[in-house]
Amino acid sequence: MLTVRPATAADIPAIMDIVRRVVPLMQAAGNFQWEADYPNEAVFQQDISRQQLWVAEADGAVAGVAALTTDQDPEYAQADWDPAETAIVTHRLAVDPAVQGRGVAAALLAQAEHLAAAQGLQSLRVDTNSENKATQRLFPKLGYRFAGEITLAFRPGLRFYCYEKRLA
Repeated sequence: MLTVRPATAADIPAIMDIVRRVVPLMQAAGNFQWEADYPNEAVFQQDISRQQLWVAEADGAVAGVAALTTDQDPEYAQADWDPAETAIVTHRLAVDPAVQGRGVAAALLAQAEHLAAAQGLQSLRVDTNSENKATQRLFPKLGYRFAGEITLAFRPGLRFYCYEKRLA
């Protein structure tokens, strides 16, 4: 059974454990979106203080994490969507490698939909490293459309694919 709830400071050790296990797998697959120093505890603490960090629990243990915000990087203006429109944007999505493929990411993205609906927003957005094949398969399955490729100033040399889902 999966449950999604707001993250608390007590979740930080479990979240950091997931990140420590995910980063080497990402890098082994050629995806250098994250490094040893990002995302870090301070970033997650800030997400919690802003009440925008969510965890998915499986069998009582933290199985995944996502920051669900309205923060859009300035470079989002490069994508094929209205950059002026407020959207729920998924950042820092990570799933424990031990439970990947069991719907954890989908549950966190469903929470993004709930937040958008509650706030009267029509758009969900996410970006992913061009080398992240797993998310490139996942997002279209969940109704997201490819919205173009961008670069991010704070991640030089990397390319990111943008996806958007419109709510009815």
